[in-house]
Amino acid sequence: MTTGADLTTGTGAGTRLPTRWPILMVICLAQLAVLLDNTVLNVAIPSLGTELGASTADGQWMINAYSLVLCGLLLASGSAADRYGRKRLLLAGLGLFGAGSLAAAFSQSAGQLIAARAGMGVGGALLMTTTLAVVMQIFDADERPRAIGVWSAANALGFAAGPPIGGMMLAHFWWGAIFLINVPVVLLGVVAVKVLVPESKNPGSGPPDLLGALLSTAGMTGVVYAIISGPDHGWGSARVLVPAVAGVLLLGAFAAWELRTPHPMLDLRFFRNRRFMGAISGVVLITFGSGGVLFLLTQQLQFVRGYTALETGLRMAPFALSVVALNFTGISAWLIRRLGLPLSIAVGMGLLSGGFVVVAAFAADGYGVLLAGLVLMGAGCALANPAIAEAVMGAIPLEAAGAGAGIDGTMTEVGTSLGVAVLGAVMNSRFIALLPAAAAGAGSFPAALAATRTEAERDAVLNAFAAGIETSQLVGAAAVLAGGCVAALLLHRAGAAAREIRGR
Repeated sequence: MTTGADLTTGTGAGTRLPTRWPILMVICLAQLAVLLDNTVLNVAIPSLGTELGASTADGQWMINAYSLVLCGLLLASGSAADRYGRKRLLLAGLGLFGAGSLAAAFSQSAGQLIAARAGMGVGGALLMTTTLAVVMQIFDADERPRAIGVWSAANALGFAAGPPIGGMMLAHFWWGAIFLINVPVVLLGVVAVKVLVPESKNPGSGPPDLLGALLSTAGMTGVVYAIISGPDHGWGSARVLVPAVAGVLLLGAFAAWELRTPHPMLDLRFFRNRRFMGAISGVVLITFGSGGVLFLLTQQLQFVRGYTALETGLRMAPFALSVVALNFTGISAWLIRRLGLPLSIAVGMGLLSGGFVVVAAFAADGYGVLLAGLVLMGAGCALANPAIAEAVMGAIPLEAAGAGAGIDGTMTEVGTSLGVAVLGAVMNSRFIALLPAAAAGAGSFPAALAATRTEAERDAVLNAFAAGIETSQLVGAAAVLAGGCVAALLLHRAGAAAREIRGR
């Protein structure tokens, strides 16, 4: 077995791996499949309700089972990749994700589909951590910004491409086809990984930290379940508070155990690093704002403007295309080198925040204004996301790349879940406050519309919903802008402190 330090000139004495760019393409394809699965199912829920007799609660669990398992296992899977081999667990992740996709496609009941989605979440957790860890191993410091940029572009493309791909598949095939499209991707990935990807692991990682893995998985699952359940059951309900408190206590126990055990799953000293904390702050706030705002934007386009899911996905495509274009051409990597990480993050998150404001404040001004906002958002993500990922991973030793990827992935999922939940709650609160008397007491937009009797009342409900979305999108814009400032400031201070120490 080789260690990651032997693979590139940036981290060891060897030469650059000749197959590093084809490997990156394979990794991005696997990452794309995982992220597509996060969004592609949303458009199929109505079909599943008819075909499988799924209730509303079943539909929510079809989505949440994947997210819960994925988020709960990210920390443990990242540490396992460092310990047992990143290539080995990348192959395991592909296999589990493919098997889960097959089982999901041919499910005969809602319960079977929920179980299959949970299995896919296990594979997804392994893939999300090992893909970024392998990128860190095979590229040296000079090429890493561009490689991380391409990896980030695959993330954005996967998020944005889900609804239109799902809509097109459902227009021509049965609902199981949305899962079968993963199978050829997995087969290609397995062959390419076995042939091209070198094995790398941390030989000094010691015995497995099974208690740490159990505590972190249970704790993260409890916290994320509470975040997901909050909007539906109420933040003060026992169904939310009990798992939230249990999750926090378990994570506290995990931290205490990691400080005591001689071979911790996660080295908590990372969190004393100002550069690392600055980058993590940026991850949480950028995903909080972008996840919540993009979720609200899909509702705005469908409920306020009347587009179908497919039309909504196509109209949102310029966001992902901007990210892809700037990263695949190397423009974002060039800008990051010129500006440095702190300024790149500040500028990128500033552009993203500005795009949110344009989308929110000028929602009724036609698609041209929306297009400008989406391009601004894409440019911001193309600059900020790779810079943040590089800052997170650059603050962690290469031998712990899997653990670093696990932390990055966990914070991304937590930030996104929080953004959807909190900004959704802000939107709903504003919406209910502005409802006309005829729809007072309605708990949702469809219920409010059903209560109206005149065109004026219907317009009032539409205006209330649009105002609620605008308010919550502006809150998301403020969170992203604050995140950019905090992350840039902490990274700048960490860099200044490091330069001062070197100068002594």
